[in-house]
Amino acid sequence: MINKIVAVQGNHPSKLNPITDTSIFLANEIQIKKYKIFYYEPKNLSIINEKVIASGFFVKFDYSKRKFFVILKKKKLELTKCSFILIRQDPPFNLEYISSTYILDTIKNKIKIINNPTSIRNVSEKLYSVRYQKYMPSTIFTQNLNEIQNFFKRHKKVIIKPIHSYSGNDIHLLKKFNLKLVNKIIKKHDHIMCQKYLSKISKGDKRVFLINGKVCGAISRVPKKGSFLSNMSKGAKPKNTRLTKIENKISKLIAKDLKKENIFFAGIDFIDQKLNGDINVTSPTGLKTLYDLSGINHAKTFWKELKV
Repeated sequence: MINKIVAVQGNHPSKLNPITDTSIFLANEIQIKKYKIFYYEPKNLSIINEKVIASGFFVKFDYSKRKFFVILKKKKLELTKCSFILIRQDPPFNLEYISSTYILDTIKNKIKIINNPTSIRNVSEKLYSVRYQKYMPSTIFTQNLNEIQNFFKRHKKVIIKPIHSYSGNDIHLLKKFNLKLVNKIIKKHDHIMCQKYLSKISKGDKRVFLINGKVCGAISRVPKKGSFLSNMSKGAKPKNTRLTKIENKISKLIAKDLKKENIFFAGIDFIDQKLNGDINVTSPTGLKTLYDLSGINHAKTFWKELKV
């Protein structure tokens, strides 16, 4: 018999911000239904005697307390004993991340894993957007300096960002071509994404939430003064927003495609009604912020769509 346990594969709770964190928000909601939360980090995932074992701890979250989590009991747990596994660790999408998906692949037919580990591996957060380029600003993916230089000559202002990073890290706005900087980023990240700069980012982007093939609302994130980064971890301020007809149409299309790819929960981003190319499937966030802004609780939607 499956126990009422939700395993969360993520960064240690002490590194999370309860004010904004979606993992805690999802865990808190399922606690209400008397599920226990078992937490472990990817480095503590093993295959022992053909069983997938995680070293971690049972934890209780409580928003009302200053210390928002309490570790109840440390334990090694065979993960097929759980009802669900949530893959929630932050990228970078590196070899450790990939290895954890291969390990979880061995049990994905025995337990519901969100998002599906094979699908996370196959749906590259930046490169997957290639199929939607007609909805995006002019974009190239390359590590060829000549191609980047030619792209810059055409567009004058260009955003460059790593394909496998996260949270606005190592993203740069080129107002003049900086060979040294571009070389440094390529050396660190190999292929990068180069995109025509959209000046209306100063008014904010839109993060759209997709759950089980459905469009479930959005928030806007306005960069702090002097910045072009809309990540809240980089100081952007969230606010309520609504999708335009164009944004809603594109969102529905991508939601439908991602459901076919076995991606249950994702976040996509728009700037000035154009898809910015980030298809967030590894650890999408923003549900807690939407709840704080609007009172809409899509953690309930998340678990309802999983038939809990």
